[in-house]
Amino acid sequence: MTDLVVRRLLIDLETPFSRRWCGDDAFRSAFFNALSMSFPVGEQFFIDAVRNGFKALPAEKQEQYRTEVQGFIGQEATHRRVHGLFNGHLEKQGLVNEWGPRAEARMKLMDGSDPRHNLAITAANEHFTAILAEWMLQHHDLLDGSEPRLKTMWLWHGAEESEHKNTAFDLYQALGGNHDWRIKWFRRITIIFLADMLRQTMANLKQDAALWKWNTWKSAAIHLFGRRGLARQTWRPWRAYLQRGFHPNQHETGLSQRWLAENAEKYSVIGCA
Repeated sequence: MTDLVVRRLLIDLETPFSRRWCGDDAFRSAFFNALSMSFPVGEQFFIDAVRNGFKALPAEKQEQYRTEVQGFIGQEATHRRVHGLFNGHLEKQGLVNEWGPRAEARMKLMDGSDPRHNLAITAANEHFTAILAEWMLQHHDLLDGSEPRLKTMWLWHGAEESEHKNTAFDLYQALGGNHDWRIKWFRRITIIFLADMLRQTMANLKQDAALWKWNTWKSAAIHLFGRRGLARQTWRPWRAYLQRGFHPNQHETGLSQRWLAENAEKYSVIGCA
């Protein structure tokens, strides 16, 4: 089991920030803004999936997972609130969140389904966020040039995503979820996630009048496909999920724990599972 601490981030999210807050780079700012736009809706779905999965466990198994589930819900609820504040500034800047409503409409189609399906969807998304988090924590200098409070927000979120990456996966397994359905949902979520991320990033760039500028595409090529690029660095951990014996803790690197230990003054602990 994983000990999950619920933390309150000690940064100012009331003060506005510039549209190109990420090092004055249009692509990086638009990309991270797109991710943030998906989080409040997505994290509510993950909370509901884990809560309902926990309730579906036999009574004798619930005690084994109770504290971890509480910690997971607490962390995700905090992420939802923080990114809701961040997204409020994006809305004031004129950016339109198309990803969140589109995801919400799709998620409603899952109402009343077997809780294992929602857990498989959540586990797939949590794998994406975990490998994205590891990439950010390993290459945190890509957030240099940003306001320190915003860099802290993203690295804190990444550290906690890495920390709770096992929860939905373990519940899915505990409920008898099989490998074939786990992979089916993972493949579907891969296509949906990448398509939504691309659409929202391009919409953000268009609103910023930066979509067809050379520097935008140069930055995209470097940060997605360069030597330290996201696609290049996360291909192997993405593919690992397809293996029959896969478990999220196989990708433990210690980066999450290290960041949390070295930046303890930037958050307060409000709960511990």
